[in-house]
Amino acid sequence: MAFAPRQTSLRAGAAQWLTTARAAAEGWLEEEREQVGLWVPVALGAGVAAWFMLPNAPMWLALCCGMLALACIGAMLPAGGRVRRMVIIGATLLCAGCLLVWGKAAVIGERPLARAVFARVMGTVESVQDVPAQDIVRVRVRPVDAPDLPSLVRINIAKADVPAGLGEGATIRFRARLMPPAPPSVPGGYDFAARAYFQGIGATGKALKPVEVLRASDAAPPLRARLFGHILERVDGAGGGIAAALATGDQGAIAEEDAEAMRRSGLAHLLSISGLHVTALIGAVIFLLMRTLALSRRAALTLPLMLIAAAGGALAGIFYTWLTGAEVPTLRSCVAALLVLGGLAMGRDAMTLRLVATGALAVLIFWPEALVGPSFQMSFAAVTALVALSEHRAFRAFAAARDESVFRKGLRMLAVTLATGVAVELALMPIALFHFHKAGMLGAFANLVAIPLTTFVVMPLEALALTLDIVGLGAPFWWLTGRALDLLLGIAHGVAASPMATMLAPATSDALFGGMIAGLLWCLLWRSRWRWLGVPPVLVGMILTLTARPPDILVTGDGRHVAVRTDEGMALLRERAGDYVRDMLSESAGYDGELAALASLPGARCSQDLCALRMESGGRRWRLLFTRSDMLIERRTFARDCAAADIVVSDRALPRWCKPRWLKIDRRLLARTGGLSIALASGDIRTVRQPGDAHPWIARQVRRGRPQLYRRSSPASLP
Repeated sequence: MAFAPRQTSLRAGAAQWLTTARAAAEGWLEEEREQVGLWVPVALGAGVAAWFMLPNAPMWLALCCGMLALACIGAMLPAGGRVRRMVIIGATLLCAGCLLVWGKAAVIGERPLARAVFARVMGTVESVQDVPAQDIVRVRVRPVDAPDLPSLVRINIAKADVPAGLGEGATIRFRARLMPPAPPSVPGGYDFAARAYFQGIGATGKALKPVEVLRASDAAPPLRARLFGHILERVDGAGGGIAAALATGDQGAIAEEDAEAMRRSGLAHLLSISGLHVTALIGAVIFLLMRTLALSRRAALTLPLMLIAAAGGALAGIFYTWLTGAEVPTLRSCVAALLVLGGLAMGRDAMTLRLVATGALAVLIFWPEALVGPSFQMSFAAVTALVALSEHRAFRAFAAARDESVFRKGLRMLAVTLATGVAVELALMPIALFHFHKAGMLGAFANLVAIPLTTFVVMPLEALALTLDIVGLGAPFWWLTGRALDLLLGIAHGVAASPMATMLAPATSDALFGGMIAGLLWCLLWRSRWRWLGVPPVLVGMILTLTARPPDILVTGDGRHVAVRTDEGMALLRERAGDYVRDMLSESAGYDGELAALASLPGARCSQDLCALRMESGGRRWRLLFTRSDMLIERRTFARDCAAADIVVSDRALPRWCKPRWLKIDRRLLARTGGLSIALASGDIRTVRQPGDAHPWIARQVRRGRPQLYRRSSPASLP
């Protein structure tokens, strides 16, 4: 009997299992048929994200071929089922997303400058932006007769050096040290180089005086710039910058301490023109048009007032979007508002997740590079969480209007507002931790007061003041606007001062973040009980993020700045480093304290040229050696110190005879890897650049290599 043939073969059993699984999947998708279309922008966005994550053209091409092969396999599935259509369409969309951003990068992007140069530039001014908070004017210039320079450079000019006649269309001449747009200084940092590439900026720099105007601008300043300056003149104090940002979207006049307080308190979304501002404006215009037209009996009886008011609101939303610079959140909000107005005009319920998906799809088609930015991610995550919560049956039943006392109605509205705030904070937390390494914990409570204050007090007062300025009567309302903004800033600073205002986390990997976003979308977009399968990836990702061990050593891409974490806190090699460097290194390490001087640590011995440090990590003793100057050091002394050190870090190219026990980090290595973060206990080394990275914003194509490792010996045995 042992050798008798089986009555049911393995092939037949596998086929039966696949048939059962397919039938179960079809039944589930039938139950979720209203939600399937929401995954169209997700599939397209996955292709865009894959292009950014994969390093070079062969990998991008392999991804596209693999997705087309998967679509062909899907075409061989039995016809008539949703699984077949989803496999074919999903794989095709993912391939299309990769090709879309790849094509845009090839056609529109601007190659960065190969290396830093001193140049005398003559060019035409394309745009002028005043940044009062930094006391500079930011100018975009198109160089003339300069084949060695990019077609567009961004220059900062000190306010004291700004010449008369500077404006759009002017021809200027100046000297500047031009540099390629900065990549992330350390792993997890802000990648300005990628953003500048898609904006067409190939170099940045600071103009040296004198800045000469060869031909003055004969064009009037843009309406946005005139409005920006007008508001700053009318609103005194710190609130002027916020008032200007609410009207124009330009945050250049907001002091850094106020901006940081708004970020820590969870109120930074009020500074970026998004759904709150666009919705408030469109709603106000519709309300005023409806009330004004209804004053006429003939118009009220014969004209479609709702259609007319909706058309006026749509025009106001489009104008506001253009005025504020058409940033991604504003565009998303404007597209969503237009869809809502169209749905209302047709008598449909337009406030659905399909509305959000349509807005995301429109943004991805025209601006696919926006996907990897925090603005796109946070904007759509917040709106998706709000709409998904509002569509939930239990929440809708709780928030529905009913016949009850004013007190109970007020409590219910307060609970609904708090619930929506908590939902938004939870949805934004993974994104904030990934991009900014910090997330607000009290933002839901701060928004209970800040959102009504901004929507129903600040913005109406500002709009009324701007309207009355036409006849010169806006001063009292500007004063009231300033006092309301002072209250808003008081709330922000008060919440930000709490030790529970934010949670910090070190930089995490792209894969971990991608898993959390996939789980979050799974929870928000499906409706059946299977949606809860997305919770474990989110929870695991958050736990790993919050419990991750911060790096022991951070080295910037130029090698000049090094931060070391010890039991006493974090210390910086060069204590004269600016606030930007300090904030960037602290945030990347998930550290909220002051950076001390490395020379002040108990185990440090420093001179003008070298700094040696003894520290313990992972139960081992480590010796670190850093260079602090460009002066030549005696070979015999330096070779001995290199041999005794486990790690040597320098901003110059070190000679071959400098051989530390484990790792040598110098200019040659950093040119291949970019900034580094090192965990001594595990030996993990994270780099800014991937091996073979061929994205077009990389300034120079250089041969990649692994960090130069040497035989590790026991640090405890060193003298």
